[in-house]
Amino acid sequence: MKRALVLGLARSGEAAALALRATGVEVVAHDVKRECDADLLGRLRLAGVEVHLGEEDEELLRGVDVVVKSPGIPGERPLLAGARAAGIPVLSEIELGAQLLSNPIVGITGTNGKTTTTALVGEMFRADNRPVEVAGNIGRPLTSLVGASDADTWIVCELSSFQLEDVETLRPRIAVLLNLEPDHIDRHGTFEAYSDAKLRVFEHQTEDDVAVVPRGFRQVPGRARRVEFAWDDPLPAEPRIPGAHNRENAVAATAAARAAGVADGAIAEALSTFAGVPHRIEELPAVGGVRFVNDSKATNVAAALRAIASFDAPLHLILGGLGKHESYGPLALALGKGDRAYLIGDAADEIATALAAGDVTFVQCGDLATAVRAAAAAACPGDVVLLSPACASFDQFENYEMRGDVFRVLVGGSR
Repeated sequence: MKRALVLGLARSGEAAALALRATGVEVVAHDVKRECDADLLGRLRLAGVEVHLGEEDEELLRGVDVVVKSPGIPGERPLLAGARAAGIPVLSEIELGAQLLSNPIVGITGTNGKTTTTALVGEMFRADNRPVEVAGNIGRPLTSLVGASDADTWIVCELSSFQLEDVETLRPRIAVLLNLEPDHIDRHGTFEAYSDAKLRVFEHQTEDDVAVVPRGFRQVPGRARRVEFAWDDPLPAEPRIPGAHNRENAVAATAAARAAGVADGAIAEALSTFAGVPHRIEELPAVGGVRFVNDSKATNVAAALRAIASFDAPLHLILGGLGKHESYGPLALALGKGDRAYLIGDAADEIATALAAGDVTFVQCGDLATAVRAAAAAACPGDVVLLSPACASFDQFENYEMRGDVFRVLVGGSR
């Protein structure tokens, strides 16, 4: 590999470009944004990366041996189509990391629970005094570890379907599938295509590897030894984080950690102390006896249903955002008598139709600030105001983290 084109200059694109430069590869980088953060541009140019912004130009493919794409870039983009037509390999940032790193990897995927499980497995390794790095979709690009970690350090890597689309050699020593439910159909087109992307995590595993899957799940690709789990499996300690779905995450994490040789005592310590991750059923300080919970990471219906099931108090549920072509009927069925919904974003009308059919009380709020004010005003001591949108955030926010951060600020302002 002499010359590479990196598409997308968010965290993973920057990390991929710098990793390639560190190995002596000439790098051209492109982002459709016409403006880019000055510090980012400075870092890339200082490293010798040739940066192009704005419209795509197929001249950027000239002399390129490989294209590395960021996960947010759909496969039909002109430069990607041009690369494939010219026979130029297209890799995900994760695949590039897999090719440049020799570390043993625990790869964790699924529709919901990936971030919590990834972070928990990392804590289990740390409790056992095992060298470990946590990377991938959890926020730290895999390629950022190139040259930054010893070869015997385990990497626990959260893997989204977008990241798994273009893997060719990725071989986790331990691969975990948490669950598989409809999501990202707007990107993948069908549930079958989405499923196929997820299951690529197992494709290159050998008899020396372990595949951790839900009990009764169908046969997966690859030749790994199969380990099954279910939410009610025995654990060396009960998890600190609440909810049946989090116990299921804990069981999967335990199976993965045991497969890597982590001692049960360390697993128990991590289970009993791990408090969860930001934006996933994250308890905020109560206000006037009302509990506020930030579940901004619930970007699909299945994730929101898990959050709803975690509480038996009256709910004031903030829903909406950018929809993913899902049915919202299950949300209406999950909400009880006395629960109320506060709707925001592009999908508000569609959600309203589903809730009205289920005789659920709701308020059209438009934006998050209005929804928080309305929910806080209606809630009584002991009630729960839950942000669990069941939608992506990109209609009103840059990402789910920003949405959750804004929710925190708004809740703090309601004191």
